[in-house]
Amino acid sequence: MGGQPSVFGQALDVWDADAVTDFFRFVENSLGGLNILVNNAGLGIFAPVGDLTIEAWKEIIDTNLSGVFYCCRNAIPMLRHSGGGAIVNISSLAGRNPFAGGAAYNASKFGLNGFSEAMMLDHRRDGIRVTYVMPGSVDTDFSPRSDRASWKIAPEDVADIVLAVLRMPERTTVSRVEVRPSIPPK
Repeated sequence: MGGQPSVFGQALDVWDADAVTDFFRFVENSLGGLNILVNNAGLGIFAPVGDLTIEAWKEIIDTNLSGVFYCCRNAIPMLRHSGGGAIVNISSLAGRNPFAGGAAYNASKFGLNGFSEAMMLDHRRDGIRVTYVMPGSVDTDFSPRSDRASWKIAPEDVADIVLAVLRMPERTTVSRVEVRPSIPPK
């Protein structure tokens, strides 16, 4: 193998618990297991609570929180079997800083942060390191095209942070990382 890691990617509807289970079964059967899970699915629908539809609420919670749970629940037995590994959940500064119109998104990210911390405590003795990364404004398609800007965090910067966390010695767990644009507009 030459020491090169195997990397695999596939689109997955994280809302569907059965599809997530099937995906992880495929990973185990095809790749022999897993060492790292990065949960990066995210959705934002922004409206005041009085205007937020039940469907929008469910869509955000099912993507940003339940989907992470489904993936982690399936990954943990494989990580245990391989002697440990890492889970990195991509959260948001909105998980610490609520904003008007963001109740559903804020709730999903506050929940993700708490979930990540509890999971770290539950599984640290299994050799599973859990980290959540809370970036501020990232220059991706998550924002409307009109909001894309060079002052925002570049997606590759978030990827570099994930890699830095994963490169830490196994004796060290970085539980959370906050990331902000260096010079946002006034």
